[in-house]
Amino acid sequence: MELQKIILYYGFTPLADPVAVKLWQQDLCERLGLKGRILISEHGINGTLGGDMSALKQYVKLTKQYPGFKKIDFKWSMGTGNDFPRLKVRVRRELVAFDAPDAIVVTENGIANGGKHLKPKAVDKLVAERGDDVVFFDGRNAFEAKIGRFKNAVVPDVQTTHDFVKEIQSGKYDDIKDKAVVTYCTGGVRCEILSAIMIENGFKEVYQIDGGIVRYGESQGDKSLWEGSLYVFDDRLNINFTEDAKTIGQCETCAAPTSKFRNCASLGCRDLILLCDSCAEDPANLKHDSSHTRGKRRQQVG
Repeated sequence: MELQKIILYYGFTPLADPVAVKLWQQDLCERLGLKGRILISEHGINGTLGGDMSALKQYVKLTKQYPGFKKIDFKWSMGTGNDFPRLKVRVRRELVAFDAPDAIVVTENGIANGGKHLKPKAVDKLVAERGDDVVFFDGRNAFEAKIGRFKNAVVPDVQTTHDFVKEIQSGKYDDIKDKAVVTYCTGGVRCEILSAIMIENGFKEVYQIDGGIVRYGESQGDKSLWEGSLYVFDDRLNINFTEDAKTIGQCETCAAPTSKFRNCASLGCRDLILLCDSCAEDPANLKHDSSHTRGKRRQQVG
């Protein structure tokens, strides 16, 4: 079997006819035998796809021929061939469901009112120069941070991106509004929007990591400011950047170290449960419980 890969990407650009773009992308992926999820809105595209490496290379080449998508940063990782059950291409009001479509100003060059992009090495330099004046702010759902996060990061208690606007406006984070705030998320798309929301709500100096955690981990590995595993929205559920990755997650049953989320086995349940290998062997631990991690798989792309 040909080498299997996964790509994660997004691009903000005005789209006059999202439905036409959806039909084009659907046909392209079907012809190439790709599976995964693509969201399209008037603000651009956000996707993750898996399949044969040659097919994905062809997809990237053809997608970049569309003028608004030529600058998209496609992030590559190893796949298994079974990372996505099917192909889903959808038109949505927002690329990420913050329920704040008017929070961003999108031009041909991307989001005009978001935080300043920092390359991974520039993030480390900022922390080295300014120390405690720099605050990392997790732009993901809280359960994702259970297995990996930046050191000393602020992790908001949010279960979905819908919760972020209310959380930012709650006053909980007023004490860091004058600090250098570095937002981060899986591939960067959520922080494009979150950083704009934070600036709109009075945060003075807001940054976002260019390419998200993925690009930071590829560049800086596990010996800098990132700790743990990265949760991903496909059947892998998590990845490590190097063999030196720490295990910071704790089994929800016995508190043993683990980075492995499991699918809830209760009928109709789509929650994720963080379990060690030993506890996962007991079917009772895979049943829904009110204490379990409220992670809803496949609600995000990156």
